[in-house]
Amino acid sequence: MRKLIVAGSIGNCVHVAGVYNFLRFAEQQGYETVFLGPAVPIDKLIEAVKEYQPEIVGVSYRLTPQALENLLKELKDKIEKNNLKEIKWVFGGTEPNAEVARKSGIFSAVFDGTKGDEETINFLRGKTATSQKRVFADTLIGRIEDKFPYPIIRHHFGLPSLEDTIEGVKRIAEAEVLDVISIAPDQNAQEHFFDKKYDPALDGAGGVPIRKEVDLIRIYEASRRGNYPLLRCYSGTNDVFKMAEMLLRTIKNAWAAIPLSWYNVLDGRGPRDVRTSIRENQQLMKWHAERGVPVEVNEAHHWSLRDAHDVIGVVTAFLAAYNAKKMGVRDYVAQFMFNVPASISPKMDLAKMLAKIELIEDLEDENFRVIRQARAGLASFPSDLLEAKGQLASSAYLSMAIKPHIYHVVGYCEAHHAATPEDIIESVKIVKAVIKNTMFGMPDLTKDEDVIKRKEQLKKEARILLEAIKEIAPHSEDPWSDPDVLATAIEIGLLDAPHLKGNKYAKGALQTKVIDGACYAYDYEKHRIIPEEERVEKILREYKKEHFFV
Repeated sequence: MRKLIVAGSIGNCVHVAGVYNFLRFAEQQGYETVFLGPAVPIDKLIEAVKEYQPEIVGVSYRLTPQALENLLKELKDKIEKNNLKEIKWVFGGTEPNAEVARKSGIFSAVFDGTKGDEETINFLRGKTATSQKRVFADTLIGRIEDKFPYPIIRHHFGLPSLEDTIEGVKRIAEAEVLDVISIAPDQNAQEHFFDKKYDPALDGAGGVPIRKEVDLIRIYEASRRGNYPLLRCYSGTNDVFKMAEMLLRTIKNAWAAIPLSWYNVLDGRGPRDVRTSIRENQQLMKWHAERGVPVEVNEAHHWSLRDAHDVIGVVTAFLAAYNAKKMGVRDYVAQFMFNVPASISPKMDLAKMLAKIELIEDLEDENFRVIRQARAGLASFPSDLLEAKGQLASSAYLSMAIKPHIYHVVGYCEAHHAATPEDIIESVKIVKAVIKNTMFGMPDLTKDEDVIKRKEQLKKEARILLEAIKEIAPHSEDPWSDPDVLATAIEIGLLDAPHLKGNKYAKGALQTKVIDGACYAYDYEKHRIIPEEERVEKILREYKKEHFFV
């Protein structure tokens, strides 16, 4: 048989959008297609099948199930009389009609739209069939390859009750909407799992109170159903290597998310000083790299969430990737958090992300691959739940301009309450609808003149700041991965943020302002933007004077 698909809507059904999309997906997978159109009589369908001898016949029907029953009885009879049972027959329609189609015994696969376009694409790739057990990739790269050109979907989940979390993971897995469940442990677990110095008042704060290894094993076992989602978990803020080993052993941690300069005294999330944490974080990257585990360095958005100006966001995104590569990471997950700060405009936001991408992906070679992950910024979500749904969809649409491999859905309800399984499923379905629409073609926002102009400005100023970091350590072999140099850059304010004011481990002198949708370093006394060259020059001049640099 030829790699050919014949398809149309049968009976008196004139709805052809679904079958037409099916053929479009088939063409993308290398099939030839013949579209028979709407309201195709059964006899005409059989004649076309006999004429073209296709590998697959697609049948669509979206009217009343009762009428479909009679049509399928006629179709089954004529398939048998004309010896056409060896051909793969597939059906697409509404859920009630899909149920009728399944009972008919005609079809190799039945699509009702509830599992998205990915199910259709996988069928066309020969990866699924109703007569076989569905197989889901158990690695990040495998999932990405299976879903292409769609991004895989991730959401974090962790309720204040362990039992509720376990039951929630079951419901989410059975819904088959998520590819990755990111387990969110409470802060007690992140910091005190091994020393057991828990503060009972903080149990369940920010996530699930994991207290024993078996808790993680039970969560993993709960996920072994539905579409068998990958699991991953936040890294520890103390005893980081013990935590990493346990996560890999118990939940097969799909990838590690490790900061470069955070989770320490700088943000109050752990007892480590900045230098120690940078060194340990680097070694933690190396530990995962040696085991073939992909690594995400969630650094840049920590600065932007504290209102650092856009240049620092771009530079820290680059430094995160640079350090991951230095530590031997092969598959690097670059997270691009949009809407940070919340007042940034879509154009300027995209420009910032494109500047990050171009600097980061300049590092790519045969040993270092960048995986793009996009998400909305938590602070951008209003507490009004209907408005929040709009923000979720809006951010997802903008994010698709960077063609992410992973889309990290943030539950629309997060500004109101922690996401329940039902909230997560609803949020993911909203985002999936947005993604599906973008697959039909969207304006290329990356070509906008304002976006390009801002992107180039950010790249230029980012290079100024990166060179300034080198200048504070002229004798360092590699300043951009030197913990002492990076910690010094924070202490003297090359890397700084307004929210760090009063923090004895940082300068905390930077002031910023959003102007025309972009975030700049700003002089409030003189009411002007501070160019990055001027900002770093002043800091370097003071630093060199104090340290008697020539």
